[in-house]
Amino acid sequence: QVQLVESGGGLVQAGGSLRLSCTASGSISSINPMGWYRQAPGNERELVAAITTGGRIKYADSVKGRFTISRDNAKNTVNLQMNSLKPEDTAVYYCNRVITTIEASFEPWGQGTQVTVSS
Repeated sequence: QVQLVESGGGLVQAGGSLRLSCTASGSISSINPMGWYRQAPGNERELVAAITTGGRIKYADSVKGRFTISRDNAKNTVNLQMNSLKPEDTAVYYCNRVITTIEASFEPWGQGTQVTVSS
């Protein structure tokens, strides 16, 4: 297991941008795919973007065209560039593996990073 630390959140006006970073305490090269999740108050945690070690990417429809996920296995980091932010993007953002098999389980969740978008 690795420890995941998210950073880069903050308060931004609608239409603005933020870049989130996720740093792992160990290698992420075997964690495939990696993803960014978010959880707004009263809502369940949802997957917004995922990336495989080979660079295949998927986005939730709600962020497609605005968010860009990337990963650097050498630096054990996964980033999320968020542009054209909307108030509905307000949430705590987390990174973790994407569960694709019944045997898989999440890494311990980090503390997340708060993103607040004002209208």
